[in-house]
Amino acid sequence: MSKIDALFQPVTLGPLELSNRIVMAPMTRTYSPGNVPNDLNVAYYERRAKNEVGLIITEGTCIGHKAANGYPRVPFIYGEEALAGWKKVVDAVHAAGGKIAPQLWHVGAVRKEGVEPDPSVPGYSPSGLFKPGKETGVAMTKQDIQEVVEAFAQAAEDSKRIGFDAVEVHGAHGYLVDQFFWEGSNQRDDEYGGDLVARTRFACEIVMAIRERVGPDFPIIFRFSQWKQQDYNARLCNTPEELESFLKPLVNAGVDIFHCSTRRFWEKEFEGSDLNLAGWTKQITGKPVITVGSVGLNASFIDEDKRDMVDASGVASGNIEELAERLANEEFELVAVGRALLQDPEWVIKVREGRFDELSDYSKKSLMELK
Repeated sequence: MSKIDALFQPVTLGPLELSNRIVMAPMTRTYSPGNVPNDLNVAYYERRAKNEVGLIITEGTCIGHKAANGYPRVPFIYGEEALAGWKKVVDAVHAAGGKIAPQLWHVGAVRKEGVEPDPSVPGYSPSGLFKPGKETGVAMTKQDIQEVVEAFAQAAEDSKRIGFDAVEVHGAHGYLVDQFFWEGSNQRDDEYGGDLVARTRFACEIVMAIRERVGPDFPIIFRFSQWKQQDYNARLCNTPEELESFLKPLVNAGVDIFHCSTRRFWEKEFEGSDLNLAGWTKQITGKPVITVGSVGLNASFIDEDKRDMVDASGVASGNIEELAERLANEEFELVAVGRALLQDPEWVIKVREGRFDELSDYSKKSLMELK
C-alpha cells in the first residue's frame, strides 16, 4: 500500500456509505442568478461526482428567512424553483455515483441592506454586532430566533425530500450560528447569552428541530471553527476542557458528524498534543469528524484580506502524505478539499493515481468560472 491509500478506503458512517474519504468542501460561487441553481451548477457538481469525490457538500444555501442572505447570486434552499434546481443537482450527482449534502446557511450580521431578495432588510444577529465595537443591523428577538430555527428545520426537511443524502449546518466563520457562539458578537443577557454552554443554545435548538423533522437516520453534519472572518485569531475554546463543554451540548442535540474548520490542517490545536481540531473533536465526542484546511495546496499564497501570509508546507505530495498518515492513524474519518478541488475537478483521481505532476497550483482565476 502507498502512503496515500488511506484516503481512498470506503467508509460507512451510519446510513452514509461513501466510496472514499474525500469531501468537497463548501465554497461560495455566486453563479445562481435569481438564487436558483441552473444547468451550470448541475454540471459543476456532477463533474466532481464523476471524478470520484466521496461526498460533496454544496456551497452555502440560504434558508427561508428574510435576512439569511448576504451576497448576490447565491442559491437558496427554499421556494419551488430553487428546490427544483437543487433536485436536478442531486439527481445528476447520484446518477454519477456520488453523495451530496447542502450546507444550510444564515449570514447574520454579515448581511448589509441593499442585498437581495429584499434590499430593505438589515442584518439580524444576536446583539446587533458584527464584531466587538461594530454595530450593524438589529438584535434578534426571541420570536426572530424561533423563526430562524424553523427555517433551518424546514430547509433540512425539504433537502431530505428532494433526495439529498445529509445536511450540514453552517456554524462557522462568523456567520449567524457562530455569532451566537462567539462572545465578541453575543452580548445577550437572556438564555441565549452568557457562558460558552449558554451560547450553544441557539445551535442546539436548530439541530434538535432538524432532527425532529428528518428522523433518526438522516445524517446531520455540523461545521464549526475557532477563527472568524471578523477576527482570524478569535477562539471559542482555549483548552480541551472548554472544547468539551462546547461540543457535548451539540452531541446531545443530535449532531452526527462534526466538520472542524481550520485554516491549516497540520497545525496542532492545543499545547501538549499534535492533534488538530478535528482530532480533538473526535477524541472528546467519539463522533466521526471531517478535517479541512489548505489540503493539496503546494505554494505560498496570500489570503484575500492580505492579513496573513500562509505557507502551505511544501509540495502537494508531501502535504497529502501527511494528511493520509493522520487519517490512517484514525485522527479523523474524512478530509475536506476546497481550493485544490475547485482548481481541478479531476483532483481525486490524479492523487489516487499518483499523478502529482499534473496538479496545478491554485489560482484565484478558478473563482471566475464553474469549471
